[in-house]
Amino acid sequence: MNRRGEAGLLADLASLAIPFASHEHIAVFTVEESRRVDADIPGAHTKNLFLKDAGGAYWLVTVPAEARVDLKALPGAIGCKRVSFGKAEDMDRLLGIAPGSVTPLAMINAVPGSVAVVIDGGLAAAARVNVHPLRNTATLGLSGADILRLLAHWGHQPRVAAIPTAQEPA
Repeated sequence: MNRRGEAGLLADLASLAIPFASHEHIAVFTVEESRRVDADIPGAHTKNLFLKDAGGAYWLVTVPAEARVDLKALPGAIGCKRVSFGKAEDMDRLLGIAPGSVTPLAMINAVPGSVAVVIDGGLAAAARVNVHPLRNTATLGLSGADILRLLAHWGHQPRVAAIPTAQEPA
């Protein structure tokens, strides 16, 4: 894998003239922890799921931070078999990142075709989406359209989908 890292990401943002806002903050590992820092950051906040399906394919699914994804219904929505969470060593091998730093921007390090990337439809259309720049001590805010543009620039064919959510318990 060609690990271009954050420097490569920033170079691509500059070369494609993609505007973004950058925020440094304490390390956050969960959506719950991120709520402490993202209250001061405008835009849509995200949760990222690194998954492996029953057929052995890897998936990176980006959804709104508050979404409770229905993992049983998800395969039907994105076109795969039953999914489970991917292992940290596979995340490192395929995306060059560690748990807690999962982001669609990690696809800069992924060989095209090695990981299928899916973005929630609402996020894809959002004016500002907040994601990690390959580390969990910062947040970049950029448009959903520009995230899709970066993914295509890196040779990926992102899917935009309506991600099924679990109903809150009554």
